[in-house]
Amino acid sequence: MATRHWDRIGNGGLTFTELGFGTAPLGNLYRAISDDDAHAILELAWQGGVRFYDTAPLYGLGLSETRLNRFLRGKPRDEYVLSTKVGRLLEATTPDKRDGFGKWFDVPARREIYDYSHDGVMRSVEFSLERLGIDRIDVLFAHDLDIFNHGSQAVLDEKTEELMAGGYNALLSLREQGVIKAFGGGVNEWQSCQTLAERGDFDIFLLAGRYTLLEQEALETFLPLCEQRGIGIVTGGPYNSGILATGPREGAFYNYDPAPPEILDRVGSIQAVCEAHGVRMVDAAFQFPLLHPSTVSVIPGGQGVAEMESNLAAAKAQVPPALWADLKAQGLMRADAPVG
Repeated sequence: MATRHWDRIGNGGLTFTELGFGTAPLGNLYRAISDDDAHAILELAWQGGVRFYDTAPLYGLGLSETRLNRFLRGKPRDEYVLSTKVGRLLEATTPDKRDGFGKWFDVPARREIYDYSHDGVMRSVEFSLERLGIDRIDVLFAHDLDIFNHGSQAVLDEKTEELMAGGYNALLSLREQGVIKAFGGGVNEWQSCQTLAERGDFDIFLLAGRYTLLEQEALETFLPLCEQRGIGIVTGGPYNSGILATGPREGAFYNYDPAPPEILDRVGSIQAVCEAHGVRMVDAAFQFPLLHPSTVSVIPGGQGVAEMESNLAAAKAQVPPALWADLKAQGLMRADAPVG
């Protein structure tokens, strides 16, 4: 498995596998899977060389982290990189009052509480360490500081201020003490990443779905800023919630919802170019973010063995330069997107 070493501030940095594992699906996202099935998927990834795992308290309301506990037990701690997130605390409640109905299935009865304060971040780290059963976390991402989750710019601004006045100082302290190697934001909007990067000394951003074969607006200002400052990018959601893996079929998902007609049409055009070059679209979608110099890893999810096998194949795929050239020529990719 190909790797990328990243060391922004000279603290030894981290070595990421180009294929990482996004564990939201292991939190029973949209459907329940058994503990044994989740463990089998994780073991397949490990056998394939994957050594970067990303999780969060939100995923399955703690279930993803506890499933990683079983998997990581016995794995040499220095052989993998692990990230989780801060910004939400989980509060026990009754099953009928838990959060996430329709999204998380067969999960603990917990309620989400946003908390980006200094104490909230420290408590979140402590709880994650307990759920994960490990003694250290490599990267912490402030989770979901975007309009998509908070509903309005006003609320987002309020939460961002809470982080910068409190949680940010906790993250700085943890990094300075060597408790973590890096911190950043894990969000769905590049604009929020840029705001954080401009206001603080952030290391790595996990940007979900916003720098993909389908979307490259982040090249406007955010990604050039990352290059300038040595900020790393973990690309989450490289298939834009699935449509770049499934193709523009009926019911295909884009950005967590059924894809609108204009997205279906655009993906159909991208797929036609890929087919003309004998390349699976999912392979091109995986390889595309890796062509940007700031990218350290790409982390598609995998809720089944077949999906993980497909991700492992995509990580090894060779995409001819002519494919990228054709996509640009047809206006299906930004002209300034790095392609090698």
